[in-house]
Amino acid sequence: MWRGAAVRVLQGGGAGTPRSASGAASAQLRRLLENELEDIRGAGTWKSERIITSRQGPHLRLAGGGAGILNFCANNYLGLSSHPEVIRAAVEALEKFGAGLSSVRFICGTQSIHKDLEEKISRFHQREDAILYPSCFDANAGIFEALLTPEDAVLSDELNHASIIDGIRLCKANKYRYKHMDMQDLEAKLQDAQKHRLRLVATDGAFSMDGDIAPLREICQLAQKYDALVFIDECHATGFLGPNGRGTDELLGVMDKVTIINSTLGKALGGAAGGYTTGPKPLIDLLRQRSRPYLFSNSLPPAVVGCASKALDLLMESNAIAQSMAAKTQRFRSKMTAAGFTISGKDHPICPVMLGDARLAAVMAEDMLNRGIYVIGFSYPVVPKGKARIRVQISAVHSNEDIDHCVEAFTEVGRKHGALP
Repeated sequence: MWRGAAVRVLQGGGAGTPRSASGAASAQLRRLLENELEDIRGAGTWKSERIITSRQGPHLRLAGGGAGILNFCANNYLGLSSHPEVIRAAVEALEKFGAGLSSVRFICGTQSIHKDLEEKISRFHQREDAILYPSCFDANAGIFEALLTPEDAVLSDELNHASIIDGIRLCKANKYRYKHMDMQDLEAKLQDAQKHRLRLVATDGAFSMDGDIAPLREICQLAQKYDALVFIDECHATGFLGPNGRGTDELLGVMDKVTIINSTLGKALGGAAGGYTTGPKPLIDLLRQRSRPYLFSNSLPPAVVGCASKALDLLMESNAIAQSMAAKTQRFRSKMTAAGFTISGKDHPICPVMLGDARLAAVMAEDMLNRGIYVIGFSYPVVPKGKARIRVQISAVHSNEDIDHCVEAFTEVGRKHGALP
C-alpha cells in the first residue's frame, strides 16, 4: 500500500499534491518575473549584453559580424588588458602555478605569488599590508562587518558605489548618509556621530557614474577635526590619478591622512579580476580572520595574479601611459563641450554625456554602434531617474583619430535625435 502511494506521488497522481502545488508556484513565479521584465523593457532601462569575439582593446570585434568597432566603454584605462607583457606574465603564472587552487586561502589556497602581489600592492600605496579578494565588490562586502560594531558609526556619500552600500548594509554600525560631496552635511553628520566609539567616513575616490572626484582634502580635515577615520574606494583612480598613479589620495596630497584603501585589479591594473584592501597591518590581520568573502571564497587564480603583478611593475617603472591618457581625456572633453554636449565630472577619463531621458540614451547608444562606436547608455537604477547618460571612457590606447571620430559620431547622432540644436 505504501509503495502504491509512493508511485502515485512520483507520477503526480493521488498523494501528489506537493508536486501540483509546486507547479502552480512555478507558474506564478514565471508570471511575476515576466511582468517585472516587461516593466523594465517598457521603461527603456533594459540592459542588453553585446557579445565580443576579440580581446579587450580600443578596437573590438562583435558577434554577428561587427568588426573594427571603436570601444569607448571599457575600464581599460591604461590599455594593459591586452598588453603583451601582461599576457605573457599570466601565461607564465598559469604554467607554473596551475589554473587555480581549488581552495580558500587559509586551508590550501595561498601561493607565493599571492603574498608577493600583496606586498607589491602595499608598497605601491605606501601602506603597511594588503589582502587580496576575488573582486573589489568582495573587498567592500568584507570590510565594514569585520571592522565596525554597534558601538561605531559609518558615514557614507549618497552616491557611493553599490558595493560600498551593500557592504555597509551588512554591518551593525550606526549608518549615516551625507549628501554627495556636501561637506556641510558631512560635518553635521560627524557632529551627531560623536557619541559613537569609532567614526568611519566612506567615499569613492572617483565616482564611476559622474566622473567627479571626492574632495578628500576637506574630508580629511573634517575627519581630523572630529577624530574620524577615512576609507576610500579607488577602483576608478588606481593606476592613473596622481603623479605616480597611486590614486586620489596622492592626487590631492592626503596619502598620510587616509586610513583604508579598497581597490581593484580588474580595471587599470590588467583588467582581469580581483580586488584588495590595503592599510594598517592589524586591520589586514583582522580581515584574514573575520572577513567572510575572504574566508569563504577561492583564492585568486594564478593567471590573474600574474597579470596584475606585471601591470603594477609597468606602472611603477613609468607614468608615461597615464600622462597620455590625461591628454586624450582633455581632448575628448573639450571637443564634446564645444559641440554643445554637457559632460559631467572634471579631468577624469570617465566622461558622462548627460542626456536625461533613458530612452534617448538607449537609442543614441544603439545609433552610435551603427556608426562603429561602442558606448552604453546608463539609466535608472544604475543612475538616478532623470539623469540618464551615455558614459564614455577614454583609454591610453585610443588614438587622437579615434577620439575625433567618436566626437564626430556623437555630433551626428545628437543632432539626429534632438540632443543638439
